[in-house]
Amino acid sequence: MELDRRLLLAHCAAHALSILGGLLVVIPMALNGSAFKGRCALFSTGYWRTEDRVELTGQPGGVSHLVLQQWGPPAACQAVTFVGIFTVLYGAAQGWRGLVYLHGRHDDTLFSSFLTLVLSVCMLFLSGGSGVILSLGLVSWCDTITDDSTKPFSCAESQSVPFYLDVDTSSFYTELNLAQASLWCVTALWLAQSILAFLRLYHSHSQQISGPCRPREKELLLGHSPSEGGSPIPPAATPTLLV
Repeated sequence: MELDRRLLLAHCAAHALSILGGLLVVIPMALNGSAFKGRCALFSTGYWRTEDRVELTGQPGGVSHLVLQQWGPPAACQAVTFVGIFTVLYGAAQGWRGLVYLHGRHDDTLFSSFLTLVLSVCMLFLSGGSGVILSLGLVSWCDTITDDSTKPFSCAESQSVPFYLDVDTSSFYTELNLAQASLWCVTALWLAQSILAFLRLYHSHSQQISGPCRPREKELLLGHSPSEGGSPIPPAATPTLLV
């Protein structure tokens, strides 16, 4: 198998994996957004307060509940969701395009390969930045609900703790943790796609440069002159000196 076809096949495999990774980002974030009624838990701030909550428990006494001072910025969750959606759509389009190229035994033009490289590098930095935002936002949310680790439960265990909020917190950690792991996998896939795009661009550039030189080199090796249509070059006549 030629080098360009091997690179194209590897690129198609990376696109297929990126579709799966993007879906594992989008679906948990959508479920979490629905459970939180469109609010973003990342970077939310609040504190725990104990007060009489007879209307919630039906029993007199003090009840500790979470008081949220401010929900996280919606742009934090939107950036993560955007990376997942774009990864799925781009992977589907480029994967189908790559299969067509494999069937037709041809590859991108030099300019198209350059655009693919630029887009892959841009998405690499965007997905990496979104991964940092999601990781730091999840840590901030966990510090809020565990009161900076002073509560007797961990962030994962807090899913079964009643917060007495108007949102469903029964699976937030599972959803956000899955989205976080998937987003870092997507970032790694964008890195792989950037490397593959650079290799394809370099290979296309090398072929474009060496392509016109190959017929000339072949004719020189065979001892033919291209100006004479392939006829052999006659040996030069040796002058004869008469005495």
